[in-house]
Amino acid sequence: MGDSDQITFTEGEFYQGHFDGRKYLNTFYRNLDGCEFFPFFLNHLNETFASGNLKGSKLIEVGCGPTIYSLISASKCFEEIVVSDFTDSNRREIEKWLSNQEGCFDWLPTIQYVCELEGRRSPEEVERRLRQIMKQVLRCDVRQENPFHPLTMEPVDCVLSSLCLAAACKDMETYRLALRGIAALLKPGGTLVLTDVLNSSFYFVGQSRFSSLDISQSFIEETLRDLGFSIQQVNILATRKGDIETFKFDAEAFFYLVAQKTK
Repeated sequence: MGDSDQITFTEGEFYQGHFDGRKYLNTFYRNLDGCEFFPFFLNHLNETFASGNLKGSKLIEVGCGPTIYSLISASKCFEEIVVSDFTDSNRREIEKWLSNQEGCFDWLPTIQYVCELEGRRSPEEVERRLRQIMKQVLRCDVRQENPFHPLTMEPVDCVLSSLCLAAACKDMETYRLALRGIAALLKPGGTLVLTDVLNSSFYFVGQSRFSSLDISQSFIEETLRDLGFSIQQVNILATRKGDIETFKFDAEAFFYLVAQKTK
């Protein structure tokens, strides 16, 4: 996949110094008609949580970046949500939104879109609930056996990870270890909702280039099965040439996966 083999993989420490969370938000999430993956994920998240079958006391999102969109549909199903990311600036973006600081990113158009999918709940009500139930914004490092070290998290009913692992993991073994660490956060019978890119080596935020691990659907599914998961669904969105040229990335596809940890 291009010349990425000659470029040092941009791990968490590079993100800490170079990742501009607000520029990332403005690039990919300002407009629902922008990059096609955004409504693709929102639609599938709505389907997953609309049934009412997936619910519980707590949900953890691992590697949220500066975003909260993954939690909109889930917010009606859980009493408490914990979000986490490696990069300080990303966590600050979340905290700004949670405290409704002046100049925080405006997620209301996205919440409005999800509410229209649901056919109920007002956007303002959803926004209020999200701010009430997002109890913690924690630092995490998916490369560690316990991504929340030195904290120990009690296993939860649902874990989300959105567009994180391929960007955080420099090789297949690190990706496997990251999934193992995430699996340990789930109760038996708990649900993992995972989104990421397939067959990718880089993406740009502004002029900054970030690495992406070239992984396949079969590798991810096989790794999850080895960890004791049953795959409930996988949805694939092939990338459009226009998206690739406009947003400067080389992923062949995005995927949305739901898996259940064996009881």
